[in-house]
Amino acid sequence: MKQSILLGVLSLLFIQCISVKQKVKSTPKKTTETSEQTSATSKPKLVVGIVVDQMRYDYLTRFESKYGNGGFMRMIKEGYNCKNTHYNYIPTYTGPGHASVYTGTTPENHGIIANDWYDKFIKKSVYCAFDDRYASVGVEGEWAGKMSPHRMLTTTVTDQLRLDTQQRGKVIGIAIKDRGAVLPAGHAANGAYWFYGKDKGNWITSTYYTNELPTWVQKFNAADEAEKYLTTWNTLYDINSYTESDKDASSYEGSFKGKANAAFPYDLANLKDENGGFDILKATAYGNSLTTDFAIAAIQGESLGKDNDTDFLAVSFSSTDYVGHRFGVNSKEIEDTYLRLDKDLERLFATLDAEVGQGNYTIFLTADHAAVHVPSYLQDLKIPAGYFENRPFKKHLEDFLNTTYGSDQLIENISSGQIFLNHTEIKRLNLSATAIENALQRELLTHNQISKVYTRTAFLNSEFTHGIAATLQRGFNQKRSGDVCFVLDIATIPYSRTGSTHGSGFNYDTHVPLLFYGHGIQQGETLQRIKITDIAPTISALLEISFPNAATGNPIEMVLKN
Repeated sequence: MKQSILLGVLSLLFIQCISVKQKVKSTPKKTTETSEQTSATSKPKLVVGIVVDQMRYDYLTRFESKYGNGGFMRMIKEGYNCKNTHYNYIPTYTGPGHASVYTGTTPENHGIIANDWYDKFIKKSVYCAFDDRYASVGVEGEWAGKMSPHRMLTTTVTDQLRLDTQQRGKVIGIAIKDRGAVLPAGHAANGAYWFYGKDKGNWITSTYYTNELPTWVQKFNAADEAEKYLTTWNTLYDINSYTESDKDASSYEGSFKGKANAAFPYDLANLKDENGGFDILKATAYGNSLTTDFAIAAIQGESLGKDNDTDFLAVSFSSTDYVGHRFGVNSKEIEDTYLRLDKDLERLFATLDAEVGQGNYTIFLTADHAAVHVPSYLQDLKIPAGYFENRPFKKHLEDFLNTTYGSDQLIENISSGQIFLNHTEIKRLNLSATAIENALQRELLTHNQISKVYTRTAFLNSEFTHGIAATLQRGFNQKRSGDVCFVLDIATIPYSRTGSTHGSGFNYDTHVPLLFYGHGIQQGETLQRIKITDIAPTISALLEISFPNAATGNPIEMVLKN
């Protein structure tokens, strides 16, 4: 009996212990722990996408000792540095670059095959962002605002954000170049703004977005913010300390009209009348400063990052491209431009800290392409390089086809390394387009400045998986591209003998920076090869939204927390 009672008591105690344990397991964590979990898994209030036009990766390392702690180095030290990021298609131009960053795919799919290209259906050249169905807003009777993203065939990560948030998440695009604002902002953006340098130097837009400039833009323009930069452009620091670049006023640099040489200082107020008015700012470091001013005004004017739906600010710094084209990638001017851009980034990041809150926003920074060293400079160092002449090249091909097929009208257009055949003439003469492609391929390979040639027939019948052939094919759009694609020798460009350019599939054009920073981003770095098309899927994964509808890239998992 006593044993029975004892067993009963022990059973009750055991049941109570089990019950207490279950209660302990089901008790919510402390409030602080719950907040930490929410913070770690919630979405950022604002994403800022930064594209620096024509930025080589080595600008991060060449000028590192002169950067401060609040711009590039803040992102590098506290964020994630993808040190081996490349464009994976040809051609590496501004329009295709911006489209590829934001769509997560290449021209093969998004259709922006160049900045301008020959439209074989309407028989004329078209611009990647021009749209005559719309009017300029902010400037009267000018073509400058007649822009839209209609030639971009796929969605962007910014479009997907608008779709996912039922249009509550705002998307704003900003750049001095119209295409640098329009393409990243996507099809469904709340607004895109670009710089119009004639007259007063205002920021404008298109009726695609709105019929009237928002109050904050009107206020910015009315303040004549561009006027303060029509000053003397001199180096930020002692020019003798700029040991990371070539001598000032070298023979490899272009200059402004009205100035005998390319040497600091530049009196912009006196030079502006001969250089497009306020447009002169585009080719100086101050163009980036003005862009930063306007981006800060947008953050405040649009109340970005102020509610529970993620907003997106797409900013492109265009002046780095203008400076690179004019002065070259090894100039004192390009060094000063990046040192000043570093200060502008610090200002922008400080504004984000104050307006959105540190830890509440995510930034990525990359480039739309890089650039080649000035070939004449390389030649003087005995490094293989050269210049390609377009007009005699076209005349040679016309003569060849006339001799071979009895007509010099078989080519409609040559542009961006592509030859567009005249299929009406081919049909009239009852010729084979494939035979002409093959004949041109054989002839082009005899040219001493052309290294590779591929035909439309080859791209339609084969899938190339590596090398230049694969990068060409990713840039080849079946409807929009030409019939024969050719690749110039390394460091050979169709350009002036001063200044730098881009467009190839070689490392000097494809290798760009890629930095991530802020909410949801790990700290670290990698030398693993990353594709530019991986950016949009990475941001999509961070935001837990659908990938852009034709994305071919993959999320960079090592960048993301959790």
